[in-house]
Amino acid sequence: MSDILIIKTSSLGDVVHQMPAITDAVRAVPGLRLSWVVEEAFAPLARLHPSIAEVIPVATRRWRSKLAARATWRDIADFNTRLREPEFDKVIDTQGLIRSAIIARLAQGERHGYDAGSIREPFAARFYDVTHTVGRTLHAVTRNRLLTGLSLGYPSPDEIDYGLIPPPRSNEGAYAVLLHGTSRTSKEWRAEDWIEIGRWLQARGIEVVLPWGTEPERQTAEQLSAAITGSRVLPKQRLDLTAEVIANAALVVGVDTGLMHLAAAYRVPLVGIYVSTDPGLTGPVGSGPMTVLGGKSGAPSAPQAIEAAERLLG
Repeated sequence: MSDILIIKTSSLGDVVHQMPAITDAVRAVPGLRLSWVVEEAFAPLARLHPSIAEVIPVATRRWRSKLAARATWRDIADFNTRLREPEFDKVIDTQGLIRSAIIARLAQGERHGYDAGSIREPFAARFYDVTHTVGRTLHAVTRNRLLTGLSLGYPSPDEIDYGLIPPPRSNEGAYAVLLHGTSRTSKEWRAEDWIEIGRWLQARGIEVVLPWGTEPERQTAEQLSAAITGSRVLPKQRLDLTAEVIANAALVVGVDTGLMHLAAAYRVPLVGIYVSTDPGLTGPVGSGPMTVLGGKSGAPSAPQAIEAAERLLG
């Protein structure tokens, strides 16, 4: 058995984008034992992949905000100890940042990563023992799969398989998840468009479910729910529980946000709404039914999204 450490710490979408590479690795190299270093907030997602033997949470975001606290330094020391104790055969950093390369350097094992021409922060390439060339214009899923394959010595297959096991079907009626929250206001879709598609779904007998993660997102969810009769705002909950809600949905409509990629991972019918970003490098990919609308040129209208949803729902 080979012990492999994967380093992909954040963000939510990046973590989901790593999953096909995990699936590729365990199919190509029998007997792998895979561990994954990931930000503590996303650890529940990493644990969803059945081929991950151990998840090692890191808390760089929390540590940066409380560097003066003794508890922070105790946490850092504990993390260093946990990372150094095992002897890994290979350490693969698919994040490609200086902070992730430092984490790779702490671990014991042959360290692999992108070369200076393939990486977001070129100085990080100096921390690896072996570097690999991977095109920077490729989709994030493809880059992760290629780097992992080059590090472990196998070619990436054509099919994209996130490897997630669908949760048991719920007893709820048909519902659609509207993923309205995103990291930047420039990525947000207009409230009136969400309301229009929400009312259309309700008229079809499909309940509208509205998740949220931050306080502004909660307020938006409440405002949308007030305008969409019969809709439901989810409570704040762990990401794995939200993933279960997404996996059981009849449809997901989402802007450029990490949760949208879970719909692609679970092969749930998906309408991706892009308002100001390019879906070519980080948009949803997979073998499930999906339509991606909009991009850098601007957002789609609600009727366009409804037309796409109607095709997916059949």
